[in-house]
Amino acid sequence: MQGSDIITEITESFGTLYIVGTPIGNLGDITIRALEVLKSVDLIIAEDTRRTQHLLSHYNISKPMDSFNERNSFKKLDKIVEQLKRGINVAQVSDSGMPVVSDPGWNLVRKCHEEGIKVEILPGPSALTSAIALSGFQGTYFYFIGFMPKDKNRRRLLRKIKNDELIERFVFFESPERLRKTLEDILNILGDCNIFIARELTKLHEEHFFGTVLRALEYFQNVKGELTVVVEKLERNINDEDDK
Repeated sequence: MQGSDIITEITESFGTLYIVGTPIGNLGDITIRALEVLKSVDLIIAEDTRRTQHLLSHYNISKPMDSFNERNSFKKLDKIVEQLKRGINVAQVSDSGMPVVSDPGWNLVRKCHEEGIKVEILPGPSALTSAIALSGFQGTYFYFIGFMPKDKNRRRLLRKIKNDELIERFVFFESPERLRKTLEDILNILGDCNIFIARELTKLHEEHFFGTVLRALEYFQNVKGELTVVVEKLERNINDEDDK
């Protein structure tokens, strides 16, 4: 029987790991419960402690912090688990939005499940669901990529999406520096699809683009900021198996 098949009983003497959703831009988009937990826990682990400190200072919260990110999460895993086992309550946050989703932390959550450590979720803002809601596309059956791969890996993934008849719409995050190359690959592989691009969601300079890939290439010449992209495949690409 594999470890993932075991239902582990929670040990009451252990602390709790709280997965805390934080704002994706506007600092007002945080829940009352999230603030209460951040004020009450013994330790906050953050993807970038400097960015999290900005949020904590805004709400006059002072707590010990430690970094927990893609570079060090496996190294710090055992230490944090031991702290939880000693009864220390820990809040995990990412730079923005929901931790673990396209962010570090899945290994800690899994380890807590395996060790009988209680994990609580505090839902919060999400660029993924926000972009889908804003896109104007039917809000079901989306394929979420996370951060779009680079170069040949990106093209390989786009061909896979083209040939998968179950994928009609997909969502991804992209950097400003790579947006145009990604749009060009989408145009060449999937055609002139309908596309929605959200820039700087919930921030001062929030911007929405709805149109075709060609129009997006014309519009986005020198783009800045965080980008979430939603693409709807052309109907002719569904069931199209020509480009393997």
